[in-house]
Amino acid sequence: MANFPGKYLPIEFRIFFRGFLVVAFIFVVIPLMSMLIWYLLPAASMGVVVIDKTVPTPNYQEHQSIHWLLNHFKFTKNEGSIYDASKDYFGFFPGKRIEDYQINDLSGQSEIQTQKTLDESQLVYFSDTYGVYENDLKEKPVQTHSKKIYGGMDKDDIAFLEKAYKKEIDIISEFNTIASPTKKEVRKDFENLAGIKWTGWIARYFDELDTMLNNDLPPWLVSGYKRQHQQAWDFSGPAMVFLHENGQIEILKEEIEIKKVVPEIVSSLKSQQTYGVPEIVKYPYWIDIIFVSRDYEVVSYYDLAPTEDGIKKLGEMGLPRYFPAVVVKKNGQGKFYYFCGDFADNPVSGSSYDFYGIEKLWRLFLHSEDYSQRNSFFWNFYFPLMESILKDTYQRNEIRKGEN
Repeated sequence: MANFPGKYLPIEFRIFFRGFLVVAFIFVVIPLMSMLIWYLLPAASMGVVVIDKTVPTPNYQEHQSIHWLLNHFKFTKNEGSIYDASKDYFGFFPGKRIEDYQINDLSGQSEIQTQKTLDESQLVYFSDTYGVYENDLKEKPVQTHSKKIYGGMDKDDIAFLEKAYKKEIDIISEFNTIASPTKKEVRKDFENLAGIKWTGWIARYFDELDTMLNNDLPPWLVSGYKRQHQQAWDFSGPAMVFLHENGQIEILKEEIEIKKVVPEIVSSLKSQQTYGVPEIVKYPYWIDIIFVSRDYEVVSYYDLAPTEDGIKKLGEMGLPRYFPAVVVKKNGQGKFYYFCGDFADNPVSGSSYDFYGIEKLWRLFLHSEDYSQRNSFFWNFYFPLMESILKDTYQRNEIRKGEN
């Protein structure tokens, strides 16, 4: 009987059947087990307020990853339901038609509603306040300046932030919270509250500056540089582009002012152990450059590896050799985090959160230094960072509840 397969079944069929079993195990059994484990894990309620004013289309990319992580780690709303990226935030709400958008932000809350929101919240996350512009709502958005429809941090946001800070609620804020189009007086209030000073500079890595080879270069960037520097745009290859709030544009070219192929986020050994992040991860997207007060801990920092010429040019721009990437400080029983990048902007699927251990699978294929895949940053850096922050926030608030 034991020799039945070998005696009666062709070797080709046996090879095929073994392969079929392996494929079925990988693509059917493992996912089902992963989903089952996720459903068996206990859920816990944690009130999270998300503010996102940059939602031109219903993909909710500027905050989708926040809701995905909350659902993946089984943090529910206070009444027990899961977080919905299309509803559970304050800011701009796009409609099916361009003209059907709605605005539901903190300015629409009464004092009683605001107090209720604060009383039910353990975390406030300002993911993006840049806003929505007329060109964003066109069928084919174009990268030219257009009229603002909505955006910028305002006095109601600051008032809410101050109350959350006073209640020692955990706060996360990131680029773009206080850069343009936020008014300077509002930005100053934020800086005074947070102990952060924006340098006025934002920057981004471009892998190709030749306009014939890169159609994604914003036309205003090219024309602005030519006008300011009174010279032709004769760049090619990779570079870091720096933009100041006063309109100044500077370019640090690879192999001339910078050595790195792409900016790196570097984390200390302590940060790696505390937050589960890798030592180095590539980050080629928008960043803002800030100074922080001494009570901040620098979790991670940006390293462009500037040459001597690059260090000199950065100095002329009033910028240091290294830039903060993630900083945190204690605020009584709470914590205040600032992410100096567009970290929450990640292309994640809103329906894939119910698989336990899914991050391990993705990390097998997406290395932390592979910046060619946009979601590599999410799985290798943002996921472990937020996992640590969310679980720490929940645990500290459970202790606070026990003390009261």
